[in-house]
Amino acid sequence: MQHENTELASISAIRGIVPHNITISPEVQQQLGPGCQQFTVVALNGVTAVDRSTVLELCLVEPVEGLIADMEFEHEQCPVHALYVNVSLARGAPVQLHFLVSGANHTFSEMHEMLHGSPQISEQVRTARANNLNITVDPEVPVIGTTSIKLYVDGLVDDDAIWKCHEDCPCPSEVKHRDYEISEACLPPVYSFSVYTVHTKSHGVTQSGTRCITVIPRENMKLSVTCSNCSPVNIAESVKLQVQCEGCQKIVWYIESTKDFTVKDTSSNHTVGDLQALVSNQVSQLQQQGRLTGAALAQMFQSVSDRLNDALPELREEMLQSLSAATSSFPPKNPAEVQMSANVVSGLTTQGHELTDTAQLQASYLLTNLSKSLVSLTLSGKEFSEKILQASTPIIDAASNIIKVSSSTSKQNEISSHLLNTVDNVQSALLAGKKVNQEPIILSSSVFGLYVNRISLDDLQKQPFNIQKNSSASFILPSLGSVLSPDEPVDVRMTSFRINPFSRHEGEHISGSVGSLSLTKMNGSVITVANLTEEIEILLPRTEVAEVNQTLLELAIFSTVVINVTAPNISLVFKLDPSEETPLQLLLGFQDYPNDTNYEAWIQLPQDGDSEEERYTWVLNPTEMTIEVGVYYLLVRPVVGAGVNSTNTSVFITTIAAHCLYWDETKANWSGDGCRVGPRTTTLVTQCLCTHLTFFGSSFFVMPNVVDVSRTAELFATFVNNPVVVCFVGAIILAYLLVVMWARRKDIQDAVKVKVTVLEDNDPLAEYRYLLSINTGHRRGASTSSQVTVTLQGTEGEIEPHHLTDPEKPVFERGGLDMFLLTTPFSLGELQSIRLWHDNSGQHPAWYVNKVMVQDLETGQKWHFLCNSWLSVDLGEYTLDKVFPVATEMDLKRFSNLFFMKTAKDFRDGHIWFSVISRPPSSNFTRVQRVSCCFSLLLCTMLTSIMFWGIPSDPSEQTMDLGQIEFTWQQVMIGIQSSIIMFPINLLIVSIFRNARPREQKSESSSKQQSKIDPKKPGKMGRVSPNQPPHNNHKEITPDTVIKDIKRIAQSLYKVMRRPVPRTELDSTKTDINNLLSLVEEIIRQHNRVGSEFYTDSSKKKQTLAASLECVNLKESSFCENPEQNGKHSVYSQYLYKQLQNVERALRLLGPSSFSMPNSYNQAVLQVQGMKNLLEPHVSSCSVSGLHTRSSSPTEGNSGDSRKCSQKGLPWWFVFVGWFLVVSTSGVSAYFTMMYGLTYGKERSISWLISMVVSFFESLFITQPVKVLGFAVFFALVLKTVDQEDYGDVPIDGHLSTDDPDAIRIARRDSTCSFYQPPPPTDIEKMRNNMIKEQKVFALIREILIYVGFLWMLLLVAYGQRDPHAYYLTQHIRQSFSNGISESMNHKDILNWAKSSLLSNLVGQYPGFITDGNSKLVGNARFRQVRVRKDSCKIVKTMQYSVPDCHAPYSWEAEDMGSYGPGWNRTKNVNGSKIVPTPWRYQTQAKLRANPVWGGLALYKGGGFVVELGPDQKNASSLLQYLFDNIWLDVYTRAVFVEFTVYNANVNLFCIVTLIFETTGVGAFQYRSEVQTVHLYQSTGGFHIFVMASEAIYFLFILYYMFVQGKLMKQQKWAYFRSKWNLLELAIIILSWSALSVFVKRTILGNRDIEYYQNNKDMFASFYETATADAVLGYLIAFLVLLATIKLWHLLRLNPKLHMITSTLQRAWTDISGFIVVMTIMFLAYSIACNLMYGWRLYSYRTLLEAAQTIICLQLGIFNYDEVLDYNPVLGAFLIGSCIIFMTFVVLNLFISVILVAFNEEQLHPTPSEEEEIVDLMLMKICSLLGIKCKKKQIDADASLTTASVIS
Repeated sequence: MQHENTELASISAIRGIVPHNITISPEVQQQLGPGCQQFTVVALNGVTAVDRSTVLELCLVEPVEGLIADMEFEHEQCPVHALYVNVSLARGAPVQLHFLVSGANHTFSEMHEMLHGSPQISEQVRTARANNLNITVDPEVPVIGTTSIKLYVDGLVDDDAIWKCHEDCPCPSEVKHRDYEISEACLPPVYSFSVYTVHTKSHGVTQSGTRCITVIPRENMKLSVTCSNCSPVNIAESVKLQVQCEGCQKIVWYIESTKDFTVKDTSSNHTVGDLQALVSNQVSQLQQQGRLTGAALAQMFQSVSDRLNDALPELREEMLQSLSAATSSFPPKNPAEVQMSANVVSGLTTQGHELTDTAQLQASYLLTNLSKSLVSLTLSGKEFSEKILQASTPIIDAASNIIKVSSSTSKQNEISSHLLNTVDNVQSALLAGKKVNQEPIILSSSVFGLYVNRISLDDLQKQPFNIQKNSSASFILPSLGSVLSPDEPVDVRMTSFRINPFSRHEGEHISGSVGSLSLTKMNGSVITVANLTEEIEILLPRTEVAEVNQTLLELAIFSTVVINVTAPNISLVFKLDPSEETPLQLLLGFQDYPNDTNYEAWIQLPQDGDSEEERYTWVLNPTEMTIEVGVYYLLVRPVVGAGVNSTNTSVFITTIAAHCLYWDETKANWSGDGCRVGPRTTTLVTQCLCTHLTFFGSSFFVMPNVVDVSRTAELFATFVNNPVVVCFVGAIILAYLLVVMWARRKDIQDAVKVKVTVLEDNDPLAEYRYLLSINTGHRRGASTSSQVTVTLQGTEGEIEPHHLTDPEKPVFERGGLDMFLLTTPFSLGELQSIRLWHDNSGQHPAWYVNKVMVQDLETGQKWHFLCNSWLSVDLGEYTLDKVFPVATEMDLKRFSNLFFMKTAKDFRDGHIWFSVISRPPSSNFTRVQRVSCCFSLLLCTMLTSIMFWGIPSDPSEQTMDLGQIEFTWQQVMIGIQSSIIMFPINLLIVSIFRNARPREQKSESSSKQQSKIDPKKPGKMGRVSPNQPPHNNHKEITPDTVIKDIKRIAQSLYKVMRRPVPRTELDSTKTDINNLLSLVEEIIRQHNRVGSEFYTDSSKKKQTLAASLECVNLKESSFCENPEQNGKHSVYSQYLYKQLQNVERALRLLGPSSFSMPNSYNQAVLQVQGMKNLLEPHVSSCSVSGLHTRSSSPTEGNSGDSRKCSQKGLPWWFVFVGWFLVVSTSGVSAYFTMMYGLTYGKERSISWLISMVVSFFESLFITQPVKVLGFAVFFALVLKTVDQEDYGDVPIDGHLSTDDPDAIRIARRDSTCSFYQPPPPTDIEKMRNNMIKEQKVFALIREILIYVGFLWMLLLVAYGQRDPHAYYLTQHIRQSFSNGISESMNHKDILNWAKSSLLSNLVGQYPGFITDGNSKLVGNARFRQVRVRKDSCKIVKTMQYSVPDCHAPYSWEAEDMGSYGPGWNRTKNVNGSKIVPTPWRYQTQAKLRANPVWGGLALYKGGGFVVELGPDQKNASSLLQYLFDNIWLDVYTRAVFVEFTVYNANVNLFCIVTLIFETTGVGAFQYRSEVQTVHLYQSTGGFHIFVMASEAIYFLFILYYMFVQGKLMKQQKWAYFRSKWNLLELAIIILSWSALSVFVKRTILGNRDIEYYQNNKDMFASFYETATADAVLGYLIAFLVLLATIKLWHLLRLNPKLHMITSTLQRAWTDISGFIVVMTIMFLAYSIACNLMYGWRLYSYRTLLEAAQTIICLQLGIFNYDEVLDYNPVLGAFLIGSCIIFMTFVVLNLFISVILVAFNEEQLHPTPSEEEEIVDLMLMKICSLLGIKCKKKQIDADASLTTASVIS
């Protein structure tokens, strides 16, 4: 073998036909180096002339290691347009590099070959430039259109600096200058880069700088490129591109070369199909190139898998198949490739719902291959431990993703097998190279966890193996000495699954975690562990926490629990929790109660165990007793001694059914052989005890509570111990009965309201009917007591006003619906508007009308009027008369109308609880039925709630604490679940009651007879109630009555003609009857000649006198040709005919004798008969139903059968079904609720009751209101239909006219009534003014009453905080300790007083009590002094030798805070010695728990030098003597404090006492005492409750005032703060809340101080902060009383005299303010002068404040003249005399004169008061209320128009 003529190796052979191997030595290979080489193989034998040879390519391959790549940019400041990658290898050849660059929008791919034998390869090598200079560019960002760019360096002064251009430079010339300007011609092309450098040499140092220059378009440039023939492109033709650019001067085209590499666009905007095509192309390309490996695909799929959130499942499947095939063909060569592939699988399986069955199988198979690769890599001998762990993590994550979704696939068996192999391989890989007894390796995911470790045999036993998660299984192994070798370590492999990986297999249901534990040797062989004598303990937690139901047994009364077993061959676990340690005997019976001779199993507890829970647990396994399906009875009875008959022990019993199973791999199912349930099983964990190792699982459920009904008597016998639930259910039943009685009365009242009122003022002859339905609003005060009048306006005319009233029932009540039947002579056509007004009478005249519906009963047409307005003089638009237009369809379907209409209706009728109060009277669903439904719902909800009730299953569950009530979120959820469960039952009952039709009457005849007997009895479907039945009273008929009827006929004719009525003829009182009849006849005849009709368009336009009477046309040919038009106008023709007929009857009844002229009577009869003859044939020909009667309802003509068929709803007898459901559900629920309550015990019953209350209020205030609002929004937004049920047809029963055709009908309208005319605007204004005055009167009365109550409560609170005994206690203490006190005392006197008077009173004859034994000393007394430092002041130089020391008066700066020894000698503190408080050591204010103290001379700090006097008099006396001997008080002492606190139980007062001795440094001490009493304990008397109630009521007043002031502030804005009375109210509110906060602070401080005293009774107890807070509280309350009393002035402003005083002060305020300034100046001047002259001698002038007080007393006559005159008679007389002359005689008199002048002016010209009239009106009301006659100042002429007073 030769290489380049060099012989590498040779071999000799006898025969050449035999194959031979030629070996190249390692040395030769090293010389050749890695790579592919051309070799020549030559065969020669020395005989053949020509040697035989062949060429052979030999590649020496070296594994690639140490691959490192880094990026190098072309230039740091230029954007990257070419990537330079430096690649280096530690070793390896040959190498082919595949570059795959993925970005956010694009992916680029390129292949490169590395040079042979080169260990370090770089694509491009750049020499880094040193950039020391920063080049500045002007402009900084060149854009297209820039003419030049200037480059310079700040601070560069070198004119020889060299500027060069590199890269793409149009002008590459070199320039020497300190700066450089690039012209427009030298600028680089757009998006190209020119690199400019500058080199300079200054001071011998070379510096350089680099800057990249590029030109870009402007930001606002709009550029677009289009192609006219690019879709598609014809390669035979050229492509034409067009560019559009606004403002572009020059356009340059650049074509980017793509010959170097191919650009693959994987933009995220592309579809999934593009990604699929990309994946397919890449796979095909790699396959063609022979580089289809798992690593290559993983590298590519990693960038694609991130974009598969919404990909097709087929794409994931294709990628998994490709990766699986590549991995199988080319296994990964290192853990990094395994990790890369596993990451891809994890990313592809994240979206589990997009994984097909095949994809899941492919993924599991791929994970198996990857895990095998990990194992093979570990066997190679290389150290990969850390990398193996990193590669295993994504494998576990991917397996977790597959397990989540594999339970629903049909291929779960194969998938589970692959995944378990994967886990086993990963465990093997992790164990490779692991040392013994190290930390375990744990990998966990959301679904399962993995545990591996290598441990010795000694550490294997009794060690729990688990993963640190709550849901992980746990294993504890027994001694395995017989199975394992003691010298060989053991590999422990454990897995724990939250999801059952074998769920597709039929058999037992696994409800908890599944765990597996196996032991292997170091070579991987499994150690068989089976048939152990000692069991393995396995703890399997439950993945879902269930509620726990416990049953309480009172062993003294009953002791049986019923258990319903639903599955065979399970284990029963009974866990007992007795109230006390007692032996118990348990007997279990099947389908019968157990006894001493008949039972299935028995046991006696407690057993042996480590805990009480384990000792009181009984486990019954199938191996011990066969568990069958059925009912078991558990008898629990205590084991008591002889002679003991009963016990009070109670036991909580929890029953659990569990099963321990293992996975039998041979049979592929779950089996229970060799496993049993352990006694440590709880509701959270199942304990399994097994004798072998494999996969383990458990089935688990908590047995529900079952009540033994046969033990009812025994349960109710425990009522005394647990009355909670029974009393609660009984109270609900009692409340139901009471509410039912109330509801029945309301139903009877509602039945009266369901009627249609026939208006009293209807014309008896008019029979065209309209039904008015008027809805009064629900607002407060919406009902009215006024007389309401209505009139309708239509296209055909307007009716006369009608009075809406009903004497049988109240009308226009709040939220009510009133229906009225109104008749007219003729049809009004299309209604256009309705007019409503009232006379503002009654006690509550205001009326809020919601809506009105008018129905034409002849045609069935309806008109709606959306009013929503107040008719009131003080609300809304301040009007009593308003016209409402008819609502269009758009108005009716408007969202606001539909929403509020639906909401109001559903709350009144749909909300099951609210509708009990606000039920519509017309509803068939009565109040009694509604109350019963609520009762049934409540009891059923209680039952479902108590059935689900249990102890919180999670001990860490948070509880909410509301005082003494605690509840958890589980209780809230139980309430919600109970409501949801009971909703269908309640809905069924409500639907039956709501949809059941009312019971029909027996027969029509019987109903008529009944109506005759009892006409007032209401019908079920509504009724017509005429106010007064028509009657024939012939005595009322007179000639004048007949004349009025004829006038009414004439007026009606003129009104129909739309012409004015001739008043001269009709208004005359002496009009002849014949003339009137002639006028009527002439109108009819004249109109008949014209031949036209009334109410036609021609007649309306011409306005001629010849008005036709609709069909009253004598031309028979055209009379009834148009049936619709004739039917529309025939009503008035009939009405006119009936009027004439009625006149004829009246004339015949009167006879000729009633007329003065008989001929007049005969002529009148003939005239009437003639008009009748003209009308009668034509009216009869068009009449359908006759002239005398009309149908009473639009549907009266229908037959009974058709009406019955048209009715909707359930039959009437379904009401009994509803009542049966109510009674049955209520009874059963109440019974079982009481049973459960008695079973649970008292504490659990109270807890359940809290949950029940939560459920009730949740249903009342959340569920049903949300339902109502949701339906309302749905109807308003989606359906947009008007609820016709509100405007439904009302059946009319009864007839409106008499059956007697000869009866004479007389109209009952009295047109003179005031309510038939709308009130004029002037009267409305007067009513409004009077109403406003009355409102102000009542507001004033209310304000006075509220103020009186407020002031009363304030005084109660103020005096409740103070005790009258406090003064006497204070005086007693002051007098007791003031004995031995003189006006001037020195240090020795103070100590003598302390030893005598102080100790004798502090330590009385009763130990612990002071003085006479009535006051208890709280803690010890404290002796404290404050001192000043030595040399604390400077001595003048002339006296320094005479005075050795100077000690200044007390100040905080001069205070001595040092530490001394006895006798005030300086001591040195030894390092580390403990500082002990002594009388010679200063203690701070914080340490002493004290506050600064105000003395007579200064403000003293709370710290000082302290001595505590104990309770023993002898010890205290010796301590004082010690202080006296060591001169504790000396010349540096500035104040001495004696502090102690006492409590007098007789008066319940604490007294904080401070006795002060202070000096200014002159040597004499002055004595003063401060005694503060505090009332800390408020609960020692009955008066305390009254005071607490007063405080609560007082703050209710404050809240009311806050509300009032808030409204004023909102109305007045900034003007609110300009009123002094508003500021006064604001100050009262602020002070009240401040007082409350200080009260709370005082209480807290008092409790703190009392607690300190209780813990430290032998120390001084400081109550100073409490006393300070109490004093502040007293000041705040005092100011509150002051301001509240001043407020009385504002209330008395209505008094004329006080108003005059106020006006006088306001009038004189300008002058008064000036005099106040002058007086202040004079007082200040005399005060300063007196202080300067007498301050150092006289006590009354010692300070400026005292001097001012003395001058003020001089003006009041309180003055000591002798002391001033004795000191200096001349000067004193001058000061006193001048002060009296100027201040008293001049200034004060002038001040008073100003006020008198203003008062005189006010009397002459009084300021008008707006409220004087209101006060007079208020007095009148009060007098009227009390029955006192009062004299009116002025009689209002329009008093008749005023509204009636509410009080009167």
